[in-house]
Formats: sequence, C-alpha cells, structure tokens
Amino acid sequence: MFSIKTITPVSAETLFSSLKTEFADYVNSRLGSNLAVEFAHVQDIINISFAEVIGVTTFTITVTGDELTLTHAPGGAEHNTALLEQHLTDFLNEKVS
Repeated sequence: MFSIKTITPVSAETLFSSLKTEFADYVNSRLGSNLAVEFAHVQDIINISFAEVIGVTTFTITVTGDELTLTHAPGGAEHNTALLEQHLTDFLNEKVS
C-alpha cells in the first residue's frame, strides 16, 4: 500500500477521466510498449488492470479528499508489477502534486 497526499484535492471522477485519457500513453511511452490498460470506477475506488500481461485487476486506487491510496488488488500482488507500479505512482504524483 502506498499513499500520496494531494496538494490540490482531486475527485475520483476527475482522476478516473485523467487516467482513461492519459495514463496508457504515459506508461507506453516510458516502456516503449503498446499495453492495453483497463479502468473501472465505482464511487471513490478506481481499479486498473493490464489484461494483456496480468489477467486480473492489478491496482486499486482509493480517493479521499486529501489522499490517494494505491494498493495491489487481490490476485494482482503475486505478479512482478514493480515497474508498472512505479510508472503509475509517478503519473499520480504529477497529477496531484
């Protein structure tokens, strides 16, 4: 689990929109790949999966008024996702810091 304090409060809807429109290009440009990234959003929870690599939800982001919490989703933790997590964390830091 990793928490990011937000300097500017962000809603789950705003973050979800930003992830959907920008994150795939962001991570693919850094990895030199063409990964498909899938997102699901319900209330303050955003699930992220890389279905081509890992067939289950990989990360869950919980959005509160002043913090984002990034956790490995059940089933995603047994895969080596450190590089994906680092790029996701960098992206989130850019958006809320």
